[in-house]
Amino acid sequence: MTFQKATLKQISDQLNAEFYGDETIEVSDVTHDSRQATRGTLFTAIRGLTMDGHRFIDDVIRRGAAGIISELDPPANFHGSWLKVKNSREALAKAASVIYGNPSRDLKLVGITGTNGKTTTTYLCFALAEANREKAAMLTTVEYRIGEKSEPAVRTTPEASDTNRFLRRALNENCEMAVMETSSQAIDLHRCDGLRFQVAIFTNLTRDHLDYHHTMENYYDAKKRLFDGRLGEKPFSSVINIDDEWGARLAGELKAGGQRVVAFSQNSPADLTAEQIEVSLIKGTSFVLRTPFGERKITSPLVGKPHVYNMLAATSAALELGYDLDLICEGLKTCVGAPGRFERVEHDENFAVVVDYAHSDDALLNTLKTARDLTDGKIITVFGCGGDRDKTKRAPMGEAAGRLSDYAIITSDNPRTEDPLEIIKEIEAGLKPTNCPYQSITDRREAIHAAIRKAKPKDVVIIAGKGHENYQIVGNDKFHFDDREAALEALEKLKENQ
Repeated sequence: MTFQKATLKQISDQLNAEFYGDETIEVSDVTHDSRQATRGTLFTAIRGLTMDGHRFIDDVIRRGAAGIISELDPPANFHGSWLKVKNSREALAKAASVIYGNPSRDLKLVGITGTNGKTTTTYLCFALAEANREKAAMLTTVEYRIGEKSEPAVRTTPEASDTNRFLRRALNENCEMAVMETSSQAIDLHRCDGLRFQVAIFTNLTRDHLDYHHTMENYYDAKKRLFDGRLGEKPFSSVINIDDEWGARLAGELKAGGQRVVAFSQNSPADLTAEQIEVSLIKGTSFVLRTPFGERKITSPLVGKPHVYNMLAATSAALELGYDLDLICEGLKTCVGAPGRFERVEHDENFAVVVDYAHSDDALLNTLKTARDLTDGKIITVFGCGGDRDKTKRAPMGEAAGRLSDYAIITSDNPRTEDPLEIIKEIEAGLKPTNCPYQSITDRREAIHAAIRKAKPKDVVIIAGKGHENYQIVGNDKFHFDDREAALEALEKLKENQ
């Protein structure tokens, strides 16, 4: 991989840094991760939420690092080059843009933000690029992919250095388009600073991450930064779901500022709309797509009206990138979406089992509404809430489950360092008033087995919260656990006992 070499002086000038050391040293890479530091690497010492990068300065200097970026003065006994900046995260993003040669400027880059739908919409955008004969790259919660090459995702939106390095790799491997999830926390932590997005997509905004943002207004403001130029440049086009109240507000504010907005909707007049929607667990979803370029009948293997929003968002972005409408429709017909998003577990029983990533009350409601539209039987829901995360959504998730389930089983998600029983009690506070019958089973595997034993013909078992994740975190330990595997185990045991 080739990077754009720069001297410490050139980078220091870009960062407005106080510089100490040898200005002529050449930098070949930049990182926040001490394990990636080698000779010629510029190391950015970041004081994170759980770790302080300054602890690793001696180690990276021994590895041959070219210099250190920090918000602090260099230690009295420090021998090397030091760039003192006001904000290390901002500096990391700027340095990465310089060293990797601003790769986002040479790609059709699409950024997707919102509480729900980001991952599926990312997969759809990737598929529509490929349907239009363009090699594409994507950064998602599930995986980082360049063409056919894939690696597991470390986080939803990587640090700025990792993102720029990835985009440079994509360019070097002849990608023309890239699409990435841009989480609100990543935006707030400057991981997306300096990226030039051709299209930015807003899916929706519902209660989540309030342990971090504290208020919905703060949460909205973090999302808005993707669109209004505070990351560096405004996107050429903003694609927005105006059926969402926050989306409608965002569209109005951006239009008032003279920006190009492409609105999509299932319920209101918009640039792109979906009508005559039909959903089936067997056949998938069909609808009539109306666009400024004509009307088409769409069939998709994705199941549910929430996925119609995802398809409208991806189609809007694809049209803004200049893709052919007929090839877009072909792409929609074949894209199966992201793993763990209303994913059916294939089996021979006469009831359905669905695994879904829904881990907020709004996402769970959408999943249960989809299931309700698809079955004449009962809905049995298995769900929990993560520990050491936003506690304000626990009771609302209980209420959501109780409103649309016929039976609920509360269990553990990733309890982390919290007591699973205490988490369950907080969920029960929202579930009990709905009068939905329920039980609590702390062990997630046993909860899944209990739900499948309870299912009757035409019922739907919803296993919510973890989706594609193949692990569970209990205390500080992370071990293998996959809802889909647990469901198949339960189905196999059911068959043995029949």
